[in-house]
Amino acid sequence: MLFNSFEFMLLFLPIAVIGYFLLQKVNENFAKLFLVGMSLYFYAYFEVKYLLLIGVSLFTNAFIGQQIIQKINQKTRKVFLIVGLVFNISLLGYFKYSDFFLDNINTLFGTDIPLLKLLLPLGISFITFQKIGFLVDCYKRELTNFNFIDFCLFVTFFPQLIAGPIVHHSKVLPQFQDESKRSPNIKNISKGLYIFGIGLTKKVVIADSLAQWADFGFSNVNQLSTTDAWVSSLAYTLQLYFDFSGYCDMAIGAALLFNIILPINFFSPYKSLSIQDFWRRWHMTLGRFFTQYVYIPLGGSRKGKIRTYLNLFTIFLISGIWHGAGWTFVIWGVLHGLAIVIHRLFKNLGGKMPKLIAWILTMGFVHVTWVFFRANSVEDALTMLNRMFNVNYLHIQTALIQFRPETLTGVSIMDNLIYSICNLFPFQVTGDHFNFQTILYLAIGIAIVLFTKNSIEKLESFHPKPIYAFALASMFILSLMYLNRVSSFLYFNF
Repeated sequence: MLFNSFEFMLLFLPIAVIGYFLLQKVNENFAKLFLVGMSLYFYAYFEVKYLLLIGVSLFTNAFIGQQIIQKINQKTRKVFLIVGLVFNISLLGYFKYSDFFLDNINTLFGTDIPLLKLLLPLGISFITFQKIGFLVDCYKRELTNFNFIDFCLFVTFFPQLIAGPIVHHSKVLPQFQDESKRSPNIKNISKGLYIFGIGLTKKVVIADSLAQWADFGFSNVNQLSTTDAWVSSLAYTLQLYFDFSGYCDMAIGAALLFNIILPINFFSPYKSLSIQDFWRRWHMTLGRFFTQYVYIPLGGSRKGKIRTYLNLFTIFLISGIWHGAGWTFVIWGVLHGLAIVIHRLFKNLGGKMPKLIAWILTMGFVHVTWVFFRANSVEDALTMLNRMFNVNYLHIQTALIQFRPETLTGVSIMDNLIYSICNLFPFQVTGDHFNFQTILYLAIGIAIVLFTKNSIEKLESFHPKPIYAFALASMFILSLMYLNRVSSFLYFNF
């Protein structure tokens, strides 16, 4: 069940919200159990056989957490922590990385070990990090008490279950225990529907429209001209932006219906003026997790410059591996690790540059490295980059010279000009040159990314007014027109 599906928006979500607040009037724990049950149903809708997996994981982590809290002996507590970490990381490793390692073993040693071809449990990467953070905080005595129902709700709360944000128990559990949040709040419902509508529009109208060009290009890298390659890669850069930001908006919106405020996870990253700034804006909760549970334990910036650079590189290498089981993700992580180290060196040397140049360098790097993030293989990524930067693949046609606006009727001169410009490029999706739609969506995407307020900024200034109701209705109507092509969110694959 996807956020951008009829069954979620028209059935599941209303039932979950209404049922939760009705049961709050009867018993708080009944309401929480109901929401846990609905969240598990939401999870099982994708693959019911993994319901047992998440159930075992919940019981195991809750038990280990209680043992860590209750035990007095420090060595015993540490043993339980290590067992918990090994358990969670092993589960993630088995389901996500088994085939990657087996495939590389077969390649290196010429063996023929059959691949397991396991179906990756949805959300396992995000859930694993939440449970690790929970156990570590139990060990550090930052969490000294919890009950099983609250723990299950913290892990399974469906708005953030599949693709984040990676929530911290200290930010969510107190909200579910807050008596003031046990009744429907009209303002929160209004804000929730508003940002959910923005996210839905981003996903189904913009991201899924851009996907057709990105998917075609990355599936046919050997057929692309230079222009095709740039259009395809730019389409993916924008698709990923609107897909992920759309998901984050919808997650925040769905949670607000329950009076729960999820952490901000996305804040105009393509406006960044440095790679460090980019990672402060993109997948913000992932960055906070790595800082708190990896970077600082490794020594952070407390053990000299060389160690600092190594620690920074390490967390980005881990980030690449976390995102996917493939060498393309490893390379992507390595490149970002090197970039962040170079940026820190440049900054420590007092280096500065004009904002425009800083933005061009930052976004140029981000755009190029997204090629590895999206490509089906390292070979495809290198081919795509070769097509992008090798002038031998730059095909120039004569459509603009031959164009005569008066030969077309029913469209404006500007329409004719746009069609003519588009016909310069031999980019085909359905047998026709990519056309007005391509340019339109790329232009709209770039304009929104660079020149408008982001969803969080809009939400902060939101007040229930007729104009917002009209905007919300318009977004839903427009989105409904695109729902015949429902697709999953890109981050569901991670």
